[in-house]
Amino acid sequence: MMTNILPSLVEKISPIDIKAGTQAVPETENITGITPAAPQQEDDEVIARLATMKPMDYDRVRTEQAKALGVQVKTLDGMVKAARNEENGLMLPFLEVEPHPEPIDPAQLLNDISNIICRFIVMDIEQADAAALWVAFTWFIDAAEVAPLAIINAPEKACGKSQFLDLLGRMVARPLSAANSSTAFMFRAVEMWTPTILIDEADTFIRENDEIKGLINAGYTRANAFVGRVVGDNHEPKLFKVWGAKALAGISLEKHLPDATMSRAIVFNLRRKLPHESVARLRHAESDLFKNYSSKLARFADDYSQQIRLSHPALPDELGDRAQDNWEPLLAIAECAGPDWVLRATTAALKLSSTGEASVSIGNELLADIQYVFECKHVEKISTADLIEALMKDEENSWATYNRGKPLTPRQLAKQLSGYGIKSKTVRLGPKNTPKGFDKAQFEDSFARYLLSPTKLPQQRNELPESNNGEAGVVAGNTQHSSNDTAGNVLDCPQLFRNDSATPEAISGINCGDVADKTANLGDNTGAPTVPAF
Repeated sequence: MMTNILPSLVEKISPIDIKAGTQAVPETENITGITPAAPQQEDDEVIARLATMKPMDYDRVRTEQAKALGVQVKTLDGMVKAARNEENGLMLPFLEVEPHPEPIDPAQLLNDISNIICRFIVMDIEQADAAALWVAFTWFIDAAEVAPLAIINAPEKACGKSQFLDLLGRMVARPLSAANSSTAFMFRAVEMWTPTILIDEADTFIRENDEIKGLINAGYTRANAFVGRVVGDNHEPKLFKVWGAKALAGISLEKHLPDATMSRAIVFNLRRKLPHESVARLRHAESDLFKNYSSKLARFADDYSQQIRLSHPALPDELGDRAQDNWEPLLAIAECAGPDWVLRATTAALKLSSTGEASVSIGNELLADIQYVFECKHVEKISTADLIEALMKDEENSWATYNRGKPLTPRQLAKQLSGYGIKSKTVRLGPKNTPKGFDKAQFEDSFARYLLSPTKLPQQRNELPESNNGEAGVVAGNTQHSSNDTAGNVLDCPQLFRNDSATPEAISGINCGDVADKTANLGDNTGAPTVPAF
């Protein structure tokens, strides 16, 4: 046994000890071959230092530090988490995510997230792509300079907005629900953890809380993400850092949020599910589905944060300055995924930005009354002036006194309908008669989604071409017109005329031929002039 120990002892004796003739006595740990452990005090100092780091910074050094301490990464994570909880005096409200061990394909990851969103939520592919990019953005919050809001909007209940917010919360970085939380807690939580704030029922939550409005608006840019408040019994001034990603969901949020807040957002306008539209239930999702995505997103951020910091993506000229600010970090993330995703992100930006500029909400009563007007008049087109006149004829409706005791105006009608994506346009009612108005086809999708008795959906929503033969308003010598006739020369408003002669005479009291919108030119709300179709 001594023969095995002596060589080890000789190796542990330094040359200085031999020359000096001193006796070198190695420690017992060396005799057994065990590497000396770092002092407990030094370990505690390392853990305490790691606990003060931001989550992203800690993720970058955790593997190296665990190796230096001679422990597993999982063990180090647990010790750091315990130290953070002890320091903060409370448990973290979100799970800490361990980055995926293998490098990820950004394009495939974004594809998967977009697909999984469409699996659970009824929305257009452009919206799903934008949502996937915004989810990824929350993991790059430390590399971004602008933090666009995600506003989940709907004109009515039961459009899936809460489920969409829940879905986002399962994939974003450090999700923190604002439900049942005080304003003081929210300010301190954002400053301490830089979480992704999730606010449901924002139409009521924010309307009654001006402090939260300040937290949301001030956290848009990193440079100005500070809110001043007085704290303590002595009312000492304190600057709270409010930088971070935030998502809000509610009904008709354009009505409840300031224009400044809406302009800082990527707006997702949801719609009610039709009977033939099918989505999976979120509660039936695989148990580890979102954990896997979060792990990959964490690795995505680890590997590409520096690229995002240095990125200056090309921004569509069609977007305004604020919209370009909103989309810049998302387009930078798309660049990491390749040219296909840059194209998809640009397409989504152009579509959602114009949608997001809608500034009003909708009433189901207005849709129902408009449907009734089209059915009673048996028309496919109607001017704005005639539509308002017809709405006001029913004394039981509120439209005659809608404007503080005065009739509904064309501008107010336009605002009400824009929440459904319905905008006035030039319609041809006859020769040299092209006022502003609406096609019935523009309403049919909304009729089907929000009214109790949905009608047959058109093959193309909201955009039906005008007649090509230029005879839509020409009256022939026909004595009757079938309501089912869709030929280009069918009279737009056949029931409004009598066939007493070759030249029809308008029925008394109905001014279908008058030029509409004399008081206001609604246009298409884009700022560009509408060109009449001749």
